[in-house]
This record gives sequence, C-alpha cells and structure tokens, in this order.
Amino acid sequence: MDQGPAEAEVARLLALVAEVDPQIASVNALGPDALAEARALDEEAAAGRTRSPLHGRAVLVKDNVDTAGLASTAGSLALAGVPPAEDAPLVQRLRAAGMVVLGKANLSEWANIRDPHSTSGWSAHGGLTRNPYALNRTAWGSSSGSAAAVAARLAPYAVGTETDGSISMPAAACGVVGLKPTVGRVPTSGVVPISSTQDAPGPMALTVAATTALYDVLAGATTDLGAVGAPGRRVGVPRSLWGYSPAADAAAERALGLLAAAGVEVVDDIALPALDAFDPEHELTLMLTELVPALAAYLAGRGAAVRTLDDVVAFNRAHADRELSWFGQGLFERALATDGLDSPAYAEAQAACRAAGIDELDRVLAEHRLDALVAPTTGPATPLDLVNGDSFCGGASTPSALAGAPILSVPLELVHGLPVALALWGARGGEATLLGLGAAVEAGRDGATGPLPEPAFPEWI
Repeated sequence: MDQGPAEAEVARLLALVAEVDPQIASVNALGPDALAEARALDEEAAAGRTRSPLHGRAVLVKDNVDTAGLASTAGSLALAGVPPAEDAPLVQRLRAAGMVVLGKANLSEWANIRDPHSTSGWSAHGGLTRNPYALNRTAWGSSSGSAAAVAARLAPYAVGTETDGSISMPAAACGVVGLKPTVGRVPTSGVVPISSTQDAPGPMALTVAATTALYDVLAGATTDLGAVGAPGRRVGVPRSLWGYSPAADAAAERALGLLAAAGVEVVDDIALPALDAFDPEHELTLMLTELVPALAAYLAGRGAAVRTLDDVVAFNRAHADRELSWFGQGLFERALATDGLDSPAYAEAQAACRAAGIDELDRVLAEHRLDALVAPTTGPATPLDLVNGDSFCGGASTPSALAGAPILSVPLELVHGLPVALALWGARGGEATLLGLGAAVEAGRDGATGPLPEPAFPEWI
C-alpha cells in the first residue's frame, strides 16, 4: 500500500533525524507512534476529513512541555523516568489540528534558569545542542533544539517557550522564524514553569507564513497575513538596543530599508529612558521568586521523585557527576533564598518590571503612534564554551519580556556563514501586526537576496 503524504513525510523525517541529529543533538525523544498517527491522518484526509491547514504535518515540541507517555524532562534526569499522563493543552491543540508530534526537542536544562554560568543548549538528559550553521557555535536557548531542528530541516514546525529571549535568540542564531506571543495567549498549563509573568510558548518555522499557521493552532487564532499588511504602518528604532554587533547592525539597517520600501514609515532614534535605567536584578528577582511556587505546583502533578525546587537541588547534588559536571545551580539556590510572593522585594521587582516594561512600551507606542519597535535580535552566534559558559553580546528580547508582549524574530542574512535576524515587538495582542511586518521583511529579503541557504554543518567558523 502506498504511503500518504503525512506518513511519507514522517518516515522521511525520522530517517533524517537518525542521519543528521547525531551532529547537533536537537531531538531528545521520538514519538513511537508517529508513523501510525500519520497513517491515520492520511486516512482521515482521504475520507474528506481535514482538521486544519496543518493536517498531517509534523511538529517537534520543546522538552519542557508535557506529552502523554513521552519523556518530558526539562532536560533534567530528575524528570526523565516518569512521563506525564496527559498532554499539555497546547499539545492537545496540536493533535486536534491533525498535527503529528514527531518528538521532543532538546533545550537548555530547566529553560536556563539553573545557573548564571550555564552553556545554552546543554542538558543532562539531551546533551549539547549545536548550531547547524557551525557546529562549534551556540544555538542559544533555551529553545535550542527547536530552532536547530527546524534549521536542519528535521521538522517543518517546532514549539518553543520564552521567558526572556528563549525563542527569539535561538531563532536568530539558527536562521529560523520565531514568535513569542503575548503572555497568556497560548496556555502554559503542563509547561514546566519559570515565571507566570513572562512565560509564553510559541511557534518556530522556516517562514513567517508557516510560523503564523502554527501560531494560529497554538493560540486558537485566525491570522490573514494578506489582510494585515505593512503599508502605512509605523515602526520605531530604539538605538539604545543596537550597537553591540556591527554585523547585526548592518543587516538590520538593510532591513529598515526593506520595510521602508514596503510602505512602512521608519521613525528613528526612539528613546526608552525607563528601560535604559532598568536594573536587570529586578527581573531576576521576579523570575526566581515566581519560580519556587510555580515549579512546586507543576511537580505536584507529575508523580516524580522531586516535588519541590528543594528536591531538585538535592537531586542535582546527589547526581553531581552528571547534572553538575559543567556548571552549578546558583540560580536555583538563590531562588530558594527568596522571601515569597508577599515579600517587599517581590513587590519592588514587580513595580520596576512594570515601569520599564508595559508602561514604557505603551507610552512609546502611543506617543509616537507606532505599530512596533525594531532592533537586531542578537549578534551572530558565539562559540560554544562548556568550561566558561555563554558569551552573550546583547539582544532585543528584554523589553517584550518585561511587558509580557509579543516579539518576532525574522532571519535576514548570513554573516561569515552565521545567521543574523531582525526583532519586531509591539503591544500585547499585536501578533498579527508583527507577523504582517515580518512578512514584509521576509518578502523584501527574498526579492533582494533570497532565503537563507540551508546549513551545511561545518565543524568550525
């Protein structure tokens, strides 16, 4: 019997994962029933029952999102032996749309909230994810495997999660499109938490149109890119978020030209004084304070040996040869020293994050009549360094993170073989506007230089 399109795609992707993924370690686990699910979806389609435009398409899900009966570990050995009993609501939406969960994508362990000297893309469960554009370079994180797998064409769609930069940064590093939606737009139940204020699952794919289609499934939305449009939009350029990478700046300047050519008015030198004066310790205090009760609530439903952050810290110490071999758990230990959600320190952090986040974003958008702000997402991917940890040059994700607002990263070009990207962020609920602007950037790029070339997996750049 001939294979239908879904079964054929899943069979091809499974073979490709077996061939390619040993180089980049982007996939933690494969769905044992993926081929059977694809075959059943082909039968539905043949009978005239198509659930959505993504019926039969394969998707990888970040390994901090619950998938029934399939390892959902947050990268930690503490959760590796006890798969969840139920799908997270967002996974239920994927299945309801007729998508095939191909497997789970590796990530920075515990979504990179464990230690300040971590290496993005490393987890004790999944190993070290590498960038397909250069195997000695970071894929950033924490949605490292989601981005690297899409870049390597191991799956056409992937789900990531972002608290601050965890979709946009790896999307930029790996040359794919990534959207962190407005906080609350996609359900977070069944997702290993960090911050109720900032956590947001979102889509990753090779194009803006594909990212939009997956966003619509995850958010229960209907986005018409043709109707959104870019002409007549106004975008602001906050130069204080530029300047850390000449290569990324040059590419972003060219992207401003693409937007202008598409009929977008570019308003330069937008000031963000509250953000510029913001002490990042406030954001860290907010995240670490929220982490303790949120993680306990999540773990209570997993049936694993660890039930609290204290348990996780103790587990890591007991398995230090595997869990703490490259870096520690200083952020976890600091979280345990916080004074809770009723503390003055948390209230102060909340107020500071709001002032620099949603208050500043709402002010600048209204004052200048802007639809979005734009800046380079980050610089070209830096070399991997398990000994010293990440070498971070700068990025544009924090304004949207503090505001709980959406941010979109769109790849622009290669610099010495490494992708660079443009970030667009705006008002809460403004995903369609960002996607329309991103589509204009992408169309202009394709008309000028074409899509980014596929990665060639060089060992060193």
